[in-house]
Amino acid sequence: MQQNSQQSAGRALQGKRVAILMTDGVEQIEYTGPRGFLEEQGAQVTLVSPKPAGEEIQGFNHMDLGDKFKVEMNVRDARPADFDALVLPGGVANPDQLRLSTEAIGFIHEFGLGNKPIAAICHGPWTLIDAELVAGRRVTSWPTLQTDLRNAGAEWSDEQVVVDGKLVTSRKPDDIPAFNQAILQQLGAMQ
Repeated sequence: MQQNSQQSAGRALQGKRVAILMTDGVEQIEYTGPRGFLEEQGAQVTLVSPKPAGEEIQGFNHMDLGDKFKVEMNVRDARPADFDALVLPGGVANPDQLRLSTEAIGFIHEFGLGNKPIAAICHGPWTLIDAELVAGRRVTSWPTLQTDLRNAGAEWSDEQVVVDGKLVTSRKPDDIPAFNQAILQQLGAMQ
């Protein structure tokens, strides 16, 4: 009986497509943790970046160099209509660089207009400001972003995970289990 429930849980997101948008400076665990979880649930996950497909992204473990990850799709070739959800990992440099990419910000903005789930963790919510998706929304983030988010019209809260409609935000790597469950609930509700 337990094996059957584990098998069906492993297919909970079968057929769902998730984009993870990131570039150099990503906090590695905020990419690998959600990606691994979503794939275990049966989702098809694609690493999207302003960098060309096949190039590598440098991950970080806090301030230390981490692993490198191959870009699977350039953001110019990505269409929100082809995905069911968007994940925005943090790391300080990653969202800072994404904010300079009009294609990346446009991709995030279109996701928001399409009322599709967007999940951003740590410094990831920074990009939501440029995508004009935080005004009037409840969010959380790494504490240093709270003033920026409030100035953009968001209601910031120091919670493990905040869900406001289709927007999911979390503060830090320790929140990844709650973050993953909130993404699962968002995608599960799309059945």
